[in-house]
Amino acid sequence: MDLSTTYLGLKLRNPLVVSSSSLCDSVDKLKALEEAGAGAVVLKSLFEEQIILEGEQMDATTSTAESFPEATSYFADIPMEIGPQQYVALVSKAKKALGIPVIASLNCVTAKNWAKYARQIESAGADALELNVYFLPTDPSRTSAQIEGTYLQIVEQVRKTVDIPVAVKLSPFFTAIPHMVSEISKRGVNGVVLFNRFYQPNLDLEEMKASSQLHLSRPEDCLLPMRWIALMYGRVKIDFAATTGIHDGKSALKVLMAGANVAQVCSVLFKHKAQHLSVMLRDMEAWLKEKEYASLSDIRGVLSQKTCPDPEAFERAQYIKIIVGHD
Repeated sequence: MDLSTTYLGLKLRNPLVVSSSSLCDSVDKLKALEEAGAGAVVLKSLFEEQIILEGEQMDATTSTAESFPEATSYFADIPMEIGPQQYVALVSKAKKALGIPVIASLNCVTAKNWAKYARQIESAGADALELNVYFLPTDPSRTSAQIEGTYLQIVEQVRKTVDIPVAVKLSPFFTAIPHMVSEISKRGVNGVVLFNRFYQPNLDLEEMKASSQLHLSRPEDCLLPMRWIALMYGRVKIDFAATTGIHDGKSALKVLMAGANVAQVCSVLFKHKAQHLSVMLRDMEAWLKEKEYASLSDIRGVLSQKTCPDPEAFERAQYIKIIVGHD
């Protein structure tokens, strides 16, 4: 069964890409993922704040905090197990050790500070760069247009800095997601990753303070990226990676039939380890064989809104039917 696909101009042996996380922070872990069947890996993110700290550029830190008051807290107690120089070395070692594409990940707050390291990551051999832009817009005076403009400014700067393919990882909280993806596409970006999962703080009633905890995704979480990819497939010329909630082979097939090029997996590997990738691949092959498909390319986008026999299922009409008809 031919499970190969293309993503960001890269040829992948299959569409299962391991998301950026601590699963991808060492060569040994990456080799285990490759052996288990991963089609590509996204390295653990290098944060802009780590770059600032390594250079002890406190003036740059102050400038960033003043530009983005919501980011001030990011600079406290930032872990430095893998600083910028170590990250560049990880990219180089991973490329020498692996036969699958290695995608670096850069987590940005502003359109500066990181450019030198983006070029070094490219020089170290990264096949592509995944750009994760995240800052919490808590300032009531900043409009949605201003926030989107900041994202696009960062995207433009990254695209000018490196020649390797670039994907942008987005949140689901934009007012007009298709417009935002279209604007990103116009700036020469090769793909988008939908969607980022943000870790929400909880409140500890005993300690009377905010607390943070990692919550893994649930299978039903894949419905959100699946729907938006299905709505945009064939309408915006860009590659799509679906992420969050993809826990088995069938959910991976669903996002691919919606129009995704690849399915990124993470939480399920924390639960079942790297070998679960081979289970997912077997399930995908079995389904394709049962339905008499010769390759993965035969199913991509067949259930997008553009080609689906019931296109209204993705829009408001179906919402009304479900809510009104539910007892």
